Amino acid sequence: MSRVVNTNSPGKIRNQLRRTSAEMLRHLSQKAELDDEAKDMAALLFYCLRGIQDGIESSAEVWENRDYWMKAEQLRQRWSWTEGAQARLENVLRTDDWESLPAVIVGLFEHFADIKVTKFTRKPSAWEGAFARFKEEYK
Repeated sequence: MSRVVNTNSPGKIRNQLRRTSAEMLRHLSQKAELDDEAKDMAALLFYCLRGIQDGIESSAEVWENRDYWMKAEQLRQRWSWTEGAQARLENVLRTDDWESLPAVIVGLFEHFADIKVTKFTRKPSAWEGAFARFKEEYK
């Protein structure tokens, strides 16, 4: 019997979500005005941050199960910014406080500065309808 290899590890998913987030930040920074597409991009950014946070927690639990408490806590500390950023973005999306969106986006740039976006790889279908989904989910 052969070994089962999980190709969708939390680290790989986290890297994919970071790439998507970096592209959304780049797209949003190039927008001249707030339109429905920008709202969808902001909602997708929220979902990416939530996915990153979930992945961090699952990775930390794995380290804790192996009795690597310090490593788990270091991982949580290194990524603790995601929870606050996610909460700020959620507040913008829930209250339609779109004037605050640029400040939230600027605060996120430093966390994704290591990702170089030379070519956009995410298609518009990735963010289409994300804001409507957010509104439905967070009534």
